[in-house]
Amino acid sequence: MRSADDAFRQELSDLLPDLALSEAEPRYLEEPRGRWFGQGGLLARPESTEAVSQILKLCHQEGVPVVPYGGGTGLVSGQIMPGETRPLILSLEKMTRIRDADAHTMIVEAGLTLAQVQDAAEERGRLFPLSLASQGTARIGGCLATNAGGVNVLRYGNTRELCLGVEAVLADGTVVSGLKRLRKDNTGYDIKDLMIGSEGSLGVITAASLRLFPRPSEVGTAFFVVPSPEAALELLELAEARMAGCVSAFELIGRQGLEFLAQVGPEVHMPFPEAPDWMVLCEIGLPAGMEAEEALAGLFEAAGDLVSDGVIAQSGQQRMDMWALRENIPEANKRIGSISSHDVSVPLPSLPAFIKAAGEALAELGDVRVNCFGHVGDGNLHYNAFPAAGKTRADYESMKTAVKDCVYEVVNRFGGSVSAEHGIGRIKTGDLERYGDAGKLAVMRAVKAALDPKGIMNPGAVLPGN
Repeated sequence: MRSADDAFRQELSDLLPDLALSEAEPRYLEEPRGRWFGQGGLLARPESTEAVSQILKLCHQEGVPVVPYGGGTGLVSGQIMPGETRPLILSLEKMTRIRDADAHTMIVEAGLTLAQVQDAAEERGRLFPLSLASQGTARIGGCLATNAGGVNVLRYGNTRELCLGVEAVLADGTVVSGLKRLRKDNTGYDIKDLMIGSEGSLGVITAASLRLFPRPSEVGTAFFVVPSPEAALELLELAEARMAGCVSAFELIGRQGLEFLAQVGPEVHMPFPEAPDWMVLCEIGLPAGMEAEEALAGLFEAAGDLVSDGVIAQSGQQRMDMWALRENIPEANKRIGSISSHDVSVPLPSLPAFIKAAGEALAELGDVRVNCFGHVGDGNLHYNAFPAAGKTRADYESMKTAVKDCVYEVVNRFGGSVSAEHGIGRIKTGDLERYGDAGKLAVMRAVKAALDPKGIMNPGAVLPGN
C-alpha cells in the first residue's frame, strides 16, 4: 500500500482545498489503556459526507490505507494501525449536525458524542438509552461501528437495535443513503446491519437514524447484596417477573472490584460498611403512577434469602453515587494493571458455572486475583485477571497469553463469545480465527473482498490477515 506521504497530502489538498489536514497528534495514535500505539499518519477532518466520499475515492484510487476514527475509546485497538505504512486517519469530529428529529427518531451525524445525542434527545423530552462510561468522548459513529453495548442492553438492546438506518461511504467513495426512518423495510439485504459492527473495515458511517424512546416517569436505583452469582440470576428473574420489562440495568459487582477501588481509587461512596462477596446494581424505569422506591423495596422483601442487605437511592445524587462506583471500577483496574482483560459473554443459565470454572482453571496456572463484574442481565462479564498482592503486571508477562487462552477456552466450552461488546479490532483477530465459525469467517472475507477489494479500509482490523 502507498503511504499518506507529502505528495498524497498535496493531491488531497488540491482536491479539497478547505479540508482540515494535519499530522495526527499523539492522542490519535494511542488506545485508552496505553498498551498499543499506531503509526503516525495524515489526519483528515471532513465536514460533510461529500467530502468523505471524495477522500475515500482518492484513497481507493491511490491504495492509501484509511483508519476511521471516532472518539478513540475503543479497547481492542481498532482505531490505531501499527506498521510502517502511514495511513490516512479519517476523523468525523467536525460532522456534528442533527439533521432532523421528531418524537420517535433523530437523524444525527457520526461526529456527535454519545452524551450530545443523549442531551439532544432529552431536550425533546425523549430518551436515547445507550449508556457507556465513555459517553462524553465516544462518538455515535464509533458506537455504531463497534455495535457498542453498555449498561442498558437488558432493556433496550445494543446500538444495532437502536438504529433504523445509516448513511455510509464505501471504500471506493460510493455513498449508501439509508436514512429512512422505518421499522419495517424488507427491500433486500440490510446494508445497515452490515455496516454496524464492521469496525470501519467495510466503509465509514457518516450519519444514522436513531430510535428515541419515552422517558420513564420514575427511575429507581438500588444495591442488593447477594450470596452468589446464582442468587443474582434468581433475583433478576424475580425483578423481571414483578416489573415486566421495566428493569433497565442489572450489574454484578464482586468484592475484588470494591477492594481495588478502596486501594487505588477513584474515591467513591461505598454502600456497605464491609465489602460483600457479591452485590448487584439494579435500575428500573417505571411509567407514571408507579413508585420506583416502593417497587424496589417490594423486590427486597419478596427476595427473601436471595438478598441479605440493600440500599435504595433516595435522591438523584445517591443514584449518581451508585453509578459512579460501578463506572469507576475499570479505572481502578487500570491503576492496578491487569495481566489480561476479557470482555466475554455466556448464556445466562451458564453464567455461575462459568465463573466457577474459569476461577478454578486460572488457579491452576498460578496465583492471580480475578475481578469479575459486568452486565449480568445480558450475560456479558468483564472477567479480568490481576497480579497477586505485592506483585506487578511485569511479573506475569510470560503468563499473559496462557491466562487469556485459559479464560477463552472456558468461555468456548460454555458456548460463549470471546468478544461481547468491545469488538475484535486488531487485538482479537487471532481469537476470532481460533474460536469463530469457519463458515461465518468465509462469508465475512467474501463481503470484505467485494466491498473493499484493495483492502484499504482499516487494514488489520476484524479479519485475520486483512
